[in-house]
Amino acid sequence: MKATRTVSESGGLPTRHIDAFLDRLRAAHYSEVTLRKKRRVLCAFSRWMKNRNIDLVDLNESAATRFMKRLSDAPRDRVQCERAALQSFLAYLRGEAIVRSPPLGDQSAITRIYDRYLDYLRRDRGLANNSVLVYGPFIRDFLHSQDAGDGCILPNAFDAITIRNHLVARSKGRSAEYTRLMAVSLRSFCHFLFLHGSTPRDLYESVPSVRKWQQSAVPTFLTPEQEEALIATADRSTPRGCRDYAVLLLLARLGLRSGEIVALELGDIHWRSGELVVHGKGQMVEHVPLTSEVGDAIATYLRDARGVSASRRVFLRMWAPRVGLAGPAAIGHIVRLAFARAGFRPACRGAAHLFRHSLATTMIRHGASMAEIAEVLRHRSQVSTAIYAKVAFEDLRGVARAWPTAGGAI
Repeated sequence: MKATRTVSESGGLPTRHIDAFLDRLRAAHYSEVTLRKKRRVLCAFSRWMKNRNIDLVDLNESAATRFMKRLSDAPRDRVQCERAALQSFLAYLRGEAIVRSPPLGDQSAITRIYDRYLDYLRRDRGLANNSVLVYGPFIRDFLHSQDAGDGCILPNAFDAITIRNHLVARSKGRSAEYTRLMAVSLRSFCHFLFLHGSTPRDLYESVPSVRKWQQSAVPTFLTPEQEEALIATADRSTPRGCRDYAVLLLLARLGLRSGEIVALELGDIHWRSGELVVHGKGQMVEHVPLTSEVGDAIATYLRDARGVSASRRVFLRMWAPRVGLAGPAAIGHIVRLAFARAGFRPACRGAAHLFRHSLATTMIRHGASMAEIAEVLRHRSQVSTAIYAKVAFEDLRGVARAWPTAGGAI
């Protein structure tokens, strides 16, 4: 039997709790390499607690934050790895009632206001989870930039100059779209602060807007040959390849959005009627036809590659825990890997969305009307579809006027 070192009950973490936590992860199919890394982090944390006479009953986020400060100059990957290990371990201890959950009053001011803001987005605004995932990180970054220490907020955090300076500083070197989303998030947060009495007036208008001209460019798209080359890069002899092949077909053949693919559940596949139930933008639920090619790819993945999981999501992570994909970014990662294998370099960010542009482009070049394209792409407004008129280059040449020349057009 392998000997294990026992940590004193007076300060530090009892070894039995660390072992039980790792056994829970092992049952969720975490690799032994990952488990060893987490054990090293937790043992180091236990020694740190023991040196400072911190008992298990006193364990909370504040202790974990102080422990993490030793990594101020460490690589980002290591910091994220250790923070994730501590957060999941603390959640385990609370779930087992080994450590009590903190009363609301014990939470930091930053945590309280951030949680209230997310609740406002979900309940009052009715935003979908994907939208919350866009807004949340911008506001979390802003709040942490105004941390006066121990989770307290600086006195002048919520004034127009501070918010504007934050936007300007964080936008340096960033794309126009990133800056636009940050501005939208900050304006939403300003409105929340006013509604909840944190500011005497609504600072919504004090956040500079970032102009995005509608219909200002021709949409980037893939040719049919490029699409087929990307799909063919998936190695269907492996579980990952089976999953990625089905995902790429959903993007290319049905024009699904990344978030819609992530949200697909087993009950959304109606095999007998040959259709998918898609949970789209704005909490819309729609039915789309399930073609034989796409259906065969999904069936093969479910039968041969998905494996056993309690999750109802169709597409799962390849690594433990075996749960649904974390979000739309996971689909983007699958597409970027396909681009790398094919030797393509996408001309824009958001490579997964190129498939929707490509589907619309192919349809319009085969004579489909705007109404038909809007129906396939499930646009609620045909204004969203109008941009695809720009890719009908031959039709546009027929209505273009001659370019003026010296002495007048001929």
